Amino acid sequence: MTPERLAKIRAVLNRRQPDLTVINDEVHKGRNLAAIMRTCDAVGIDHMHIVEPKEGYRSFRGTASGSNKWVEVSTYDSVSEAVKAVKRSGMKVVAAHLDERAVDYRSIDYCQATALLMGMEKEGVSEEALALADETVVIPMQGMVESFNVSVAAAIILAEAQRQRQAAGLYESLRLSDGHYKRRFFQWAHPQVSSFCDEKGIAYPPVGEDGEIVDGANWYREHAQGLA
Repeated sequence: MTPERLAKIRAVLNRRQPDLTVINDEVHKGRNLAAIMRTCDAVGIDHMHIVEPKEGYRSFRGTASGSNKWVEVSTYDSVSEAVKAVKRSGMKVVAAHLDERAVDYRSIDYCQATALLMGMEKEGVSEEALALADETVVIPMQGMVESFNVSVAAAIILAEAQRQRQAAGLYESLRLSDGHYKRRFFQWAHPQVSSFCDEKGIAYPPVGEDGEIVDGANWYREHAQGLA
């Protein structure tokens, strides 16, 4: 753990936005999911939700540029499960969809706890998801095409959310809970050890101010066989 890496991890965690997320409603193209995940990391989203497409999807690790390491993902069999999960956290659900109630995406207050709901390619947000959404937004179009690519649309809306939150000072102080911060720090700083602990169901060892495992030599010696 170099001082530079330690500072980078802490700086990024200090700007994470626990009350901003994205729900992907059966987005099935791997490159689109990867691009959305990359945007999530870029704007400080720590947790993304995926409703698994009934037809399946390809791996998206190749396009994510490593962002799959930094953004947690929860998967669901139905959009209702995903929406219920974010609403339990106190988030409103804003669907990117053109209907009679849709407003310009810039008119929404994204400083409130918000889950952005993106629909699948071509078909868009499902009827089930729209019935669960609190608001719908649209990105004004000036050309012949009727919509942006789903990952581009997500990036445009999330950039506006970042702009609003930056203006409100929401990136200037730590917003993660102490437990969440410590868990994510350990996962980022010690990925191999955290994976081992998760697999074995054991608690992460404590770390010091330098980011290193406290009494690491003894801890590694005790668990050497499992980590080999």
